[in-house]
Amino acid sequence: MPHLVILYTPNLDKPAAEGGVDMRGLCRALADAMLAVRDEQDQQVFPTGGTRVLAYPAAHSAVSDGGAAGIEAGLGGDYAFVYMNVRMAKGRSAVVHQRVGEALNACVRERFAEQLAKRPIGITVQVDEGHEVFDAKNSSLHPLFQKK
Repeated sequence: MPHLVILYTPNLDKPAAEGGVDMRGLCRALADAMLAVRDEQDQQVFPTGGTRVLAYPAAHSAVSDGGAAGIEAGLGGDYAFVYMNVRMAKGRSAVVHQRVGEALNACVRERFAEQLAKRPIGITVQVDEGHEVFDAKNSSLHPLFQKK
């Protein structure tokens, strides 16, 4: 962990000139932002081998009023929405929770600046701390990043 899951309306898979977003680039930027977060002792918060960002376009979606208010405002009716939820293991401080949220939100504001200025779009960023009732991990990634 952490795992950041992104759900988004499929109209964001269009080219940037048509109001879309480079999702692959967004995923990389968000992963890099998570890896850069430091705790109160200036230690990296998240393990490199456990940091994952996954993005999924919604197969079906309905956003707000379907576009009527956007059309009336002259912004078009092709609304977009992005939901981002990062889940981290329990035990981190409130300061770390805030730093993670702020780092992700700063990345989002930068990566979506053009869309936020030009089209109706909603973006939610949430940080959750897990209270697992079952937690199994199977990974051959972590050993790649363990100091020898």
